[in-house]
Amino acid sequence: MKSNGSLALVGSGEYLPQMKEFEQSLINDGIANGKKPIYIQIPTAAGQESDNRINYWQSLGASAASSLGVEQSFLPIFTRDDANNPELLKGVNDAALIYLSGGDPHYLADTVRDTLLWDLILKNWQSGGSLAGCSAGAMAFSGYIPHFRLSRAQPTPGFNLTKQIRVIPHFDKFFKWIPDSAAKVLLDLPGDSILIGIDEMTAVVKRADKPWQIWGRGKLHILKGEIQGQFAAGEFVELGGDIL
Repeated sequence: MKSNGSLALVGSGEYLPQMKEFEQSLINDGIANGKKPIYIQIPTAAGQESDNRINYWQSLGASAASSLGVEQSFLPIFTRDDANNPELLKGVNDAALIYLSGGDPHYLADTVRDTLLWDLILKNWQSGGSLAGCSAGAMAFSGYIPHFRLSRAQPTPGFNLTKQIRVIPHFDKFFKWIPDSAAKVLLDLPGDSILIGIDEMTAVVKRADKPWQIWGRGKLHILKGEIQGQFAAGEFVELGGDIL
């Protein structure tokens, strides 16, 4: 299924000033495709954190939207009932950028998978809106989400958007000490999987009819795939794998 929308996988840094230029580019993409200057922020992955943390993410997102000169729409989606509540989801179809921020990727996937919210997110993206996932959000786009801390646990089904691509976010901070071979064993990858690590304050973006492109201060690490290696900002790569 083809989309006119941009798709971004982000290692870390949602709403921070260092990512302003990146987020602006995604909003510009959406506006160019006829979407409204609305920045939808979905904090579901942080749904099991404290109210103070949720308020922190909402405040940080508001600052980012204000800096970008667009409307913030912070959706309090923390349960499957929330994700199926049409009253909470007004405006999703019109937004230039929908961003799924960090936290617990398993909770995010189990809460949003196969809901009205996910249907609306897909429709927005397929009609030209930009879609980004940071850390947990990037992991949840995959077909399956591995358990880093419980390596023998069964993986959680993801959104199946970037079906074969599995993401290790915060790669330079948390995973630089793990040899590539150990990472592959840890994640128990099937043969057609593509394993990537994305550094903090770094993203890889797929725009319509173009290869993936790296953005930010760090690197994209392709640990398993048709090509392997490290790639820096501005470079284009073909990750392979199907996108819904």
